[in-house]
Amino acid sequence: MIRFDVEGHVGIIRLDRVEARNAINSEMAEGIEAAIDRLEDDDDLWVGILTHEGPVFSAGADLKEIAAGRDETLGTTRGGFAGIVARERSKPLIAAVDGHAVAGGTEIVLACDLRVASTTSKFGIPEVKRSLVAAAGGLVRLPRVLPPAIAMELALTGDTLDAARAYHFGFLNGLCEPGDVISEARSLAARITANAPLAVRATRQLVLEAPGQSDREGMRAASAAIAALAGTDDYAEGPRAFIEKRDPVWTGR
Repeated sequence: MIRFDVEGHVGIIRLDRVEARNAINSEMAEGIEAAIDRLEDDDDLWVGILTHEGPVFSAGADLKEIAAGRDETLGTTRGGFAGIVARERSKPLIAAVDGHAVAGGTEIVLACDLRVASTTSKFGIPEVKRSLVAAAGGLVRLPRVLPPAIAMELALTGDTLDAARAYHFGFLNGLCEPGDVISEARSLAARITANAPLAVRATRQLVLEAPGQSDREGMRAASAAIAALAGTDDYAEGPRAFIEKRDPVWTGR
């Protein structure tokens, strides 16, 4: 149900429960968590891409499991729903969507750091249409990446947002033709892996924490991050490569 491929410093996680529109059941949730564990634990992997097989990224929770009263099996202790929405991570994760990602599918996408999609993709949290509430992060994260009025519209109507409009509002980092989404994600990942991986992870964490901080608190946290990097090999390699007029060779150490 979950495939994991390695391409250089990039780990590619693929949802592969095509017959059920990649709906999340217990096996999918555990598989996604295991894939994130592998990404996090491998020092040679610096960026992850989360994508899918089939025409649907994910239809969200498996409603058959919910109807049977097995809601708790759709997540994990560490990761929450789908093994990802509440998971603490250190490495950037890019969602690559080439089809619909609705309900929990949108919430999985929102749990990623960056998002690219094809022009035929759609997003939405239609839970209100089924007398449910988007409880896996959608109501918290959607207003952070969309204008508040648009986020409220999607939440209350349960309507979908097409990829072109999502890109217009800044929900997506990249928009491409159908079939090109992995290439788009690889291109974005390459731009990230060109940089020092430890600095990237520290910077990601600082950006995530910034909304709850004052300017002074944020700058103090950034200074602490620099101090933590100061003893690493890559911290010395960056300036050295600049002086020697060559590309840096990062090791992640």
